[in-house]
Amino acid sequence: MRLKSITAGLCLALASVSAYGQTPDVPRPVAKAMNKVKPADISAHIAYLADDKLLGRKPGTPGYQMAVDYVTARFKELNVQPAGENGTYLQTVRVRTATTVPGASLQLTADTAGTEDLVYGKDFILFPNAVEKQVAVDAPLVFAGFGISAPDLNYDDYATIDAKGKVVVILRSTPASFPSTVASFSMDMQTILNTAAANGAVGVLLGSLNPNGGLPDFSTRGMSNVMGADGTVAASRSHHEDVKLMGMLHYNTLQKLITGAGLDLQQVAGTIKSGKPASAILPFRIKGSFSNRFEDIESYNVIGKIEGSDPVLKNEYVVHSAHLDHTGVGKPIDGDSIYNGAHDNASGVASLLEIAKVYHNVKKKPKRSILIVMVTAEEMGLLGSAYFAKFPTVPASQLVANVNTDMPTLIAPLLSVVPLGAAHSSLQEEVQQASKYLGLDVEEDPEPEQNRFVRSDQYSFVVQGVPALHIKYGNKTADGKNNLDETVKVWRDKYYHKPQDNFEGGVFDFDAARKYVQLNFLIGYLVAQEEQRPTWNEGDFFGNRFGNME
Repeated sequence: MRLKSITAGLCLALASVSAYGQTPDVPRPVAKAMNKVKPADISAHIAYLADDKLLGRKPGTPGYQMAVDYVTARFKELNVQPAGENGTYLQTVRVRTATTVPGASLQLTADTAGTEDLVYGKDFILFPNAVEKQVAVDAPLVFAGFGISAPDLNYDDYATIDAKGKVVVILRSTPASFPSTVASFSMDMQTILNTAAANGAVGVLLGSLNPNGGLPDFSTRGMSNVMGADGTVAASRSHHEDVKLMGMLHYNTLQKLITGAGLDLQQVAGTIKSGKPASAILPFRIKGSFSNRFEDIESYNVIGKIEGSDPVLKNEYVVHSAHLDHTGVGKPIDGDSIYNGAHDNASGVASLLEIAKVYHNVKKKPKRSILIVMVTAEEMGLLGSAYFAKFPTVPASQLVANVNTDMPTLIAPLLSVVPLGAAHSSLQEEVQQASKYLGLDVEEDPEPEQNRFVRSDQYSFVVQGVPALHIKYGNKTADGKNNLDETVKVWRDKYYHKPQDNFEGGVFDFDAARKYVQLNFLIGYLVAQEEQRPTWNEGDFFGNRFGNME
């Protein structure tokens, strides 16, 4: 048989082809169900979830609960089974936002001189601690380059220094040779903290290379974590129990420390950027104390299940995820203070609801089961997904893949896609097959500097050893200029994380949204049908670190 055109209906059953990048076998009933996806239905979901009455869907608010109730009602209509806690659709996520109480102190003592009191907000700032209300640290300082330990990449800032019991000073960057996804991982705050703790450090101070840059104020800007019932941190992107002191140093303070060790700051920065570690003992000791205040809320992940048809493989799960939250009510811009998040991420939630509808319209389900997971607190640091990926409501070893959907930014015809993360695993094959079926090109990330690989919920699954991906728009345009990223940059400047990301008056291409739903569905469906579960590529950076966590 030959494939009919997409416009003819996606309805023809195809000969089974398993070769990489070839057109997949899509049964006629599945193709027909895909073809029933309606742009108007996607629009209706977004219109409700981005309505002002939900007040920006901030976790812990009545508006977020309205979003939870909406998703739950749609699940029930579509016969999606509850897969949360205690027979419900919900998984409770306890979020603590910690802030630093004004009055933090930090003293710098040189080995050959006296003690200097550093000025909070001018010379340094400290990040809040999520567990201890009072923190005190007195320890030597050591410069640890970028704070990276990656011997498999022939780079290790900790190889020549002893960080045990010390506070490490680092620059938050990577060698220029690091691939973009590896660089994003290496600069992630949780990676930095985990590496520091593994080397025995009790504190981490991030130094700034910008002489004119200011420092954020964490007495008003908090940091959030998921807390366990025992009062410890259950899931985080910015906490390690063994690292008591975290903060930032102004350029002038950093230069003082590096110069005190007889080094030139710019020369050191250039050396490590070239891939040569330049770690060094700093002839200083740091003594600090600070207090923290906590605000705790309860929020929810919403989890539904579509049970697979194979008696054995139905016990394995392909996860479709999207974050349900946004940022709530905030600073007014052009008279509007409600951050509705129509694209970010009501559009992603709408996509998953339509994927659930496709499955509802398919009588014979795929071999593996499907989880539809709407996570909370993404905007607070990927917290809902971090908690679910670490403590799933099904056996963790049975999660085989994650297909994440976050702000696909569907504002123009969808002609090509960027599968963030797919190249690290066999998921690239399903992406290629599904894209070919739908007539889409597959491209490299046009904006690797955005670090999107670690900035959305698929990353939470990666660090738990689950192959994951996130489909974003590609660069292809109908006029052949292939510069869609320029259009998106203009859109992002006006709408991203602003009250202007509304449904009313917003920019949407709902035909593109329809194709996006079909693509994400088909990727997940192909994974669910494949006899072998997805695997990390041999020698892959993330597979080596996390691939044996089952």
